[in-house]
Amino acid sequence: MVKPSTFASLFGRSPFKAMQTHIAAVAKCAAEVPKLFEALCAGDQKKVAAVKDLIFQYEQDADDIKNELRANLPRSLMLPVDRRDLLEVLDMQDSIADTAQDIAGLLVERPMEVPETLKEPLMVLTRRCVDACDQATLIIGELDELVEMGFKGRESDKVTEMVNQLNQIESETDDLGMELTRRLFAQEDEMKPVSVMFWYQLIQWTGDLADYAEKVGNRLRLLLAR
Repeated sequence: MVKPSTFASLFGRSPFKAMQTHIAAVAKCAAEVPKLFEALCAGDQKKVAAVKDLIFQYEQDADDIKNELRANLPRSLMLPVDRRDLLEVLDMQDSIADTAQDIAGLLVERPMEVPETLKEPLMVLTRRCVDACDQATLIIGELDELVEMGFKGRESDKVTEMVNQLNQIESETDDLGMELTRRLFAQEDEMKPVSVMFWYQLIQWTGDLADYAEKVGNRLRLLLAR
C-alpha cells in the first residue's frame, strides 16, 4: 500500500513524480505475466495462483497511486501540460495493470492447458509485450527532463526516438500475436471450442499490454508536437 505521506512529497512540486511512481507499479504487474505463462506451461497451477496474487497486489498499489494522483492533481497547472492530457496518460498506464490482472484472473478462474505448439511463441509474445511496457516506463521517466527543457530541444528529440523504438516493439508484438493466433486456429479441430475462445481472448489481452504501452508513448509524442 502507498502511504499518504509519500504523496505529500510527490506533489510538492508537480505530479510527474507520481506519474513515474504509478507506471513503475504498472510495469511490475506486466513483468509478472511471463511467469504466469511459464507456470501454466509447466502445469504448476499452484505457482499460477501465487503469481496471480502478486499481480493483484501490484495492481492495487497502482490503483492507490492513481486515485491519490487524481485526487491531488490541481485544476490548473503552471506547466506546459494540460491536466486532461496527464489524466489520459494515467488512464493508459492504468490499463496495462488492469490487463495483466484480467489475464491472471482468467488463468486462475479457468485452469488452462497450453497446446505444445503454442508454448514457445506464447512466451516470445509475452516477453516482447513486457519489453514494450518497460520502454513506456523509460519514456515516462523522462518527464522531469522534458518539463525542465520546456518539451523542446535535445531532450524532446531523445524522447521522440524512444517513442519510435516503442512503436517498433509494438509492431513486432502485432506480428507475433498474429502468428500465435494462426497456430491456434490451425489446431482448433483438436481443441474444445470454448478453449479456443479463451485462448484467443488471452492472446488478445497479452497483445493489449503492448498496445496500451504504445498509447502511453504516442500521447507523449502528441505533447511534444504542441
